[in-house]
Amino acid sequence: MATTLPTRVDQSIAGLTPGYFALVMATGILSIGTELTGFHALSVVLLWVCVGAFITLIGLTTLRVMRHRQRIVSDFLDPGRAFGFFTYVAGTNVLGTRLAMAGYHHITAVFLVLTLSAWLVFGYVIPWTAVLGRSERPVVKHANGTWFIWVVASQSVAVVSATLQPLYPQLDHLLAIVAVFSWSLGMFLYAATGVIVALRLMLLELKPIELNPPYWVSMGALAITVLAGARIVEMDSAPMVDATRGLIAGLSVVVWCFATWLIPVLFAVGWWRHKVNRIPLTYEPTLWSMVFPLGMYAVAGIYLGRADALPIVEWVGGTELWLALGVWAVVFVAMVRHLYQTLMGNNA
Repeated sequence: MATTLPTRVDQSIAGLTPGYFALVMATGILSIGTELTGFHALSVVLLWVCVGAFITLIGLTTLRVMRHRQRIVSDFLDPGRAFGFFTYVAGTNVLGTRLAMAGYHHITAVFLVLTLSAWLVFGYVIPWTAVLGRSERPVVKHANGTWFIWVVASQSVAVVSATLQPLYPQLDHLLAIVAVFSWSLGMFLYAATGVIVALRLMLLELKPIELNPPYWVSMGALAITVLAGARIVEMDSAPMVDATRGLIAGLSVVVWCFATWLIPVLFAVGWWRHKVNRIPLTYEPTLWSMVFPLGMYAVAGIYLGRADALPIVEWVGGTELWLALGVWAVVFVAMVRHLYQTLMGNNA
């Protein structure tokens, strides 16, 4: 039965995935990467796309809360989708970091207050509503790549705190504490999430269709851990930073090595999923959860190479940035085509 355009729009809003802010994450990190490597015009274009996506998603999410509140509640209770809400924290912080580079650090500071609050609330609410509060067992069967977004959100708080510290000397000790605290928590969360997801992979049957793009976040979470660590290493002197600078610098290099090792593994999984098992490669919002890790790995390598005087790491990051940009362009075109077909009622 044919539907009207307003009905199709409302249906799309109702089904909006909580993880769609990964679009903001992916676009924002590539804007940062191109700015770092001297491609200012391209960086500005990506920044405007990022801002437009952010405003649009805030508006759509607000409408979803107003019109489809029960769907929001259902997402919070779904262990397969709930951790996607952390993309709001990470996406806002990535955009905030880029705005700070452009001189709008007061906006970045406001973003940090909002995301820090959301990160703390989500960090206690989502694990309970989606995992611990469920009577169903074993819950581990629902673990997937989106669970690593909690780590990404934690490290994004560290990145913004480290970015703002030199700009707000009256708050330097507080921002140092937030940066080191969220970075350290992110490390422990990665270890815990990695164990849970590994158990899911080893103990339960995993169909090819279930190995979806969010599993790339396992690498992206490592990459942003490297970036946050590099930013902390560069922070001004403060007791919390001085006590951990050497440890964080060393661990950042180790984490970068593991993230590098994971990339061929993830590409091999994609080949096995789509080429060997013939799962169609079509647009889905979770593809942005693959684009972001590629971009984050590039930026992390650039930052780490500069912070720790490792030119080979900086070169790898700068080179891989172009792969990330290519993947972003393909996914963006696919998204526009998908949205047009959806809104026009032509999903063939």
